[in-house]
Amino acid sequence: MNVLAQIKQLYSRATRATIQRDMARAVELLKSLPTELERERAAVYMDGLSQMRSEWAMRGPGSSPTAPSRAKARGPGTRGGGRRKS
Repeated sequence: MNVLAQIKQLYSRATRATIQRDMARAVELLKSLPTELERERAAVYMDGLSQMRSEWAMRGPGSSPTAPSRAKARGPGTRGGGRRKS
Protein backbone atom coordinates (compact mmCIF):
# COMPACT_ATOMS: atom_id res chain seq x y z
CA MET A 1 0.00 0.00 0.00
CA ASN A 2 1.41 3.40 -0.90
CA VAL A 3 1.91 6.17 1.64
CA LEU A 4 -1.08 8.29 0.59
CA ALA A 5 -3.35 5.25 0.79
CA GLN A 6 -2.04 4.53 4.30
CA ILE A 7 -2.80 8.11 5.39
CA LYS A 8 -6.31 7.87 3.89
CA GLN A 9 -6.85 4.62 5.77
CA LEU A 10 -5.71 6.16 9.06
CA TYR A 11 -8.12 9.04 8.45
CA SER A 12 -11.10 6.85 7.62
CA ARG A 13 -10.57 4.46 10.52
CA ALA A 14 -9.64 6.99 13.21
CA THR A 15 -11.57 6.84 16.47
CA ARG A 16 -11.39 8.81 19.65
CA ALA A 17 -9.37 5.97 21.19
CA THR A 18 -6.83 5.85 18.33
CA ILE A 19 -6.58 9.47 17.16
CA GLN A 20 -3.30 10.30 18.92
CA ARG A 21 -1.58 7.19 17.58
CA ASP A 22 -3.12 7.66 14.12
CA MET A 23 -2.02 11.29 13.94
CA ALA A 24 1.54 10.43 14.99
CA ARG A 25 1.73 7.66 12.36
CA ALA A 26 0.30 9.95 9.68
CA VAL A 27 2.94 12.60 10.45
CA GLU A 28 5.69 10.01 10.07
CA LEU A 29 4.20 8.88 6.77
CA LEU A 30 3.86 12.48 5.58
CA LYS A 31 7.56 13.09 6.28
CA SER A 32 8.44 10.15 4.04
CA LEU A 33 6.71 11.60 0.97
CA PRO A 34 9.41 12.65 -1.52
CA THR A 35 7.62 15.43 -3.43
CA GLU A 36 5.72 18.56 -2.57
CA LEU A 37 2.85 17.44 -4.81
CA GLU A 38 2.42 14.22 -2.82
CA ARG A 39 2.53 16.16 0.46
CA GLU A 40 -0.15 18.53 -0.85
CA ARG A 41 -2.39 15.56 -1.70
CA ALA A 42 -1.96 14.17 1.80
CA ALA A 43 -2.57 17.56 3.45
CA VAL A 44 -6.37 17.33 3.25
CA TYR A 45 -6.33 14.08 5.23
CA MET A 46 -3.84 15.48 7.72
CA ASP A 47 -6.14 18.45 8.23
CA GLY A 48 -9.07 16.11 8.79
CA LEU A 49 -7.14 14.10 11.38
CA SER A 50 -6.13 17.31 13.12
CA GLN A 51 -9.73 18.53 13.19
CA MET A 52 -10.96 15.25 14.66
CA ARG A 53 -8.25 15.35 17.32
CA SER A 54 -9.19 18.91 18.24
CA GLU A 55 -12.93 18.23 18.36
CA TRP A 56 -12.51 15.14 20.50
CA ALA A 57 -10.12 16.96 22.84
CA MET A 58 -12.61 19.82 23.34
CA ARG A 59 -15.48 17.45 24.10
CA GLY A 60 -13.61 15.81 26.96
CA PRO A 61 -13.55 12.19 28.07
CA GLY A 62 -17.24 11.92 29.03
CA SER A 63 -18.75 12.82 25.68
CA SER A 64 -19.92 10.59 22.85
CA PRO A 65 -17.20 8.49 21.19
CA THR A 66 -18.68 8.90 17.72
CA ALA A 67 -16.59 10.51 15.02
CA PRO A 68 -16.96 14.21 14.30
CA SER A 69 -18.09 15.17 10.82
CA ARG A 70 -15.67 14.05 8.14
CA ALA A 71 -17.22 16.25 5.45
CA LYS A 72 -14.27 18.62 5.61
CA ALA A 73 -11.79 16.20 4.07
CA ARG A 74 -13.26 14.55 0.99
CA GLY A 75 -10.05 13.93 -0.87
CA PRO A 76 -7.42 15.77 -2.85
CA GLY A 77 -8.67 18.80 -4.72
CA THR A 78 -11.90 19.14 -2.75
CA ARG A 79 -10.78 21.00 0.33
CA GLY A 80 -13.70 21.95 2.51
CA GLY A 81 -16.05 19.67 0.64
CA GLY A 82 -17.81 22.50 -1.15
CA ARG A 83 -17.67 24.67 -4.19
CA ARG A 84 -15.15 27.42 -4.53
CA LYS A 85 -16.50 30.89 -4.00
CA SER A 86 -16.11 33.25 -6.93
